[in-house]
Amino acid sequence: MTSVQNRPVRKAVIPIAGLGTRHFPASHAVKKEMFPVVGPDGIARALFHYHLLELEAAGIEEIGIIVQPGEDEMVRDYLRGPDTGYLKRLEKYPALLREAEQMRGFEKRVSFAVQRAQEGYGHAVFQTKDFAAGEMVLLGLGDHLFRGAPVSPYRELADMAKVSGGKSVSAVNRISAGELKGYGTIAGTRRTETPRLIDVSLIIEKPAVAVAQEKLHVNDLPAGTWLGWFGMHLLAPSIYDILGEMIRDNVRDNGEFQLTRAQEIQRQRHGYLALEMTGAERFDFGIPDDFVRSVQAFRHSP
Repeated sequence: MTSVQNRPVRKAVIPIAGLGTRHFPASHAVKKEMFPVVGPDGIARALFHYHLLELEAAGIEEIGIIVQPGEDEMVRDYLRGPDTGYLKRLEKYPALLREAEQMRGFEKRVSFAVQRAQEGYGHAVFQTKDFAAGEMVLLGLGDHLFRGAPVSPYRELADMAKVSGGKSVSAVNRISAGELKGYGTIAGTRRTETPRLIDVSLIIEKPAVAVAQEKLHVNDLPAGTWLGWFGMHLLAPSIYDILGEMIRDNVRDNGEFQLTRAQEIQRQRHGYLALEMTGAERFDFGIPDDFVRSVQAFRHSP
């Protein structure tokens, strides 16, 4: 663990290899993470493009994108932008011309990991082991967007590498009983000097309400409130060893290799931290109704 302590976080991983089944038939024509989303600046971008903007603002140098076979060229083609003739047309729209130039810069900084079979979130993350190359990495859900004021949530989480002692740190936020079925949820103790930082004592994926009431306590939370995954994690390199063991031994939950199980094993072996996000917003584009709501909310977010 000591080899990664206090190092700046340089790498991030964005998974977009999912099938987008709940958005069918639109996702049969256009990949979900390529759906258009209008930003507060009025520019329409592909959903995943906003991750690149936020990660650049967070100081990330290299971005690994998890794709299905053949999708890497689709993403590269998007980032390369239009041909010379189209760029000429953009000269009358300076902001859009600058956007095209920035996209080409991103194209040089991304690399790809291929998930050849849909075997779970943990399986997808494991495909980036070579990309991580022993460093801590930021991981963000590809069908969510995140925004914070005045600091990007990605930046805030990346900065935790300075104080985590080489441990993984997951961003969490407050959830209600009705939301427990959708999130990994933690128990733990807040640090006295930094109450938003929590030493995690248990992680359970999508717990039943009775289980959460019995086992998943964090001090100073109101009754009926828990801390669940926000959608981004700062992962220490040992997560790849654990995922590799799970795949080797065929340890699955509901037929898939789950990242949350690997995180709980990592907690048991090395310790684990969580950071409660209090000034940040999460926008979920995962299902059609959430997509409609999030497009509107994101457009008008600060």
